[in-house]
Amino acid sequence: MTTGQTVDFAKLDEILAAYEYKKSNLIAILQKIQEVYRYLPLDAMTYVGTKVEDLSPATVYGVATFYAQFSLDPKGKYEVKCCDGTACHVRGSMPVLNAIKARLDLKDGKFTTDDGLFSVETVSCLGACGLAPVVVINDKVYPQMTSDAIKIVLDTILKEEGK
Repeated sequence: MTTGQTVDFAKLDEILAAYEYKKSNLIAILQKIQEVYRYLPLDAMTYVGTKVEDLSPATVYGVATFYAQFSLDPKGKYEVKCCDGTACHVRGSMPVLNAIKARLDLKDGKFTTDDGLFSVETVSCLGACGLAPVVVINDKVYPQMTSDAIKIVLDTILKEEGK
């Protein structure tokens, strides 16, 4: 878990006010915080736990770690999801994933590039089995990926980013 990013408590108060400081809105609150920071900073979760009635920081942390949609580590500007469900795996998703990691120089269990531009994760299913193997980058679906095709996609993004 990373604690490096400074949390804007005024922004958190805006989010909490929009959700009326209600315990029943905790998941929506956490989703909004993650949308702002691209992850859930520990300081933000602690703050929410002290500001919402009948909540504790431990409860907020428990909810954040229970649901797979939440990340306690910063995500990149581009979230790359490589499907390794049965259809994708059989049709070659692992070589695609390896090409992604190689192109982005992600080694030794790293999932986010040093510049914070990309985060890469393997998911069990993206629900597009007929298009396998599938990669999704920030909600854009890239069907029938190959190692060569994903390099072109990544190179295009890198060029757009001036890298």
